[in-house]
Amino acid sequence: MSHAENKVEWCLRKAEKELKGSDTHRGLVKVKPDNVAAARHIAKAEHYLKATAFLENGFSDISASTSFYAMYHSLLAIASKFGYESRNQECTFALMHSLIEDKNIDFDRELMGRITTLDPDEAQKKTSVKLREQLVRHWIVYGRRPLQ
Repeated sequence: MSHAENKVEWCLRKAEKELKGSDTHRGLVKVKPDNVAAARHIAKAEHYLKATAFLENGFSDISASTSFYAMYHSLLAIASKFGYESRNQECTFALMHSLIEDKNIDFDRELMGRITTLDPDEAQKKTSVKLREQLVRHWIVYGRRPLQ
């Protein structure tokens, strides 16, 4: 079992344990695939991407955050389409790595690794904002695709 698969399993167990004593979790839950939830996440991602474009000139500290949330909501859309609810960024990233490894989504594994670490040196000197924007655009397009 890969590191990503182990992490996904850990996230599923974490949420299951938390839901035994509460109505909320901070992990990953297997649910019915939900294109409506995916569409809501894509709409939110597009909203954050527009905010990023608006804030880029002079507010790069804030646009980095809006760019991250655009990317993250795009990933949540993918998770929804595959029948997962995530309330943990680390779990969401692990799920994406697992989906890539299992060839359920077509995305460059190395690029996803650079995105999740967001280390500018590893990103071949691209800024984290530019790298996030590249990922966001890819995930928004991918998130719009119907379930196959």
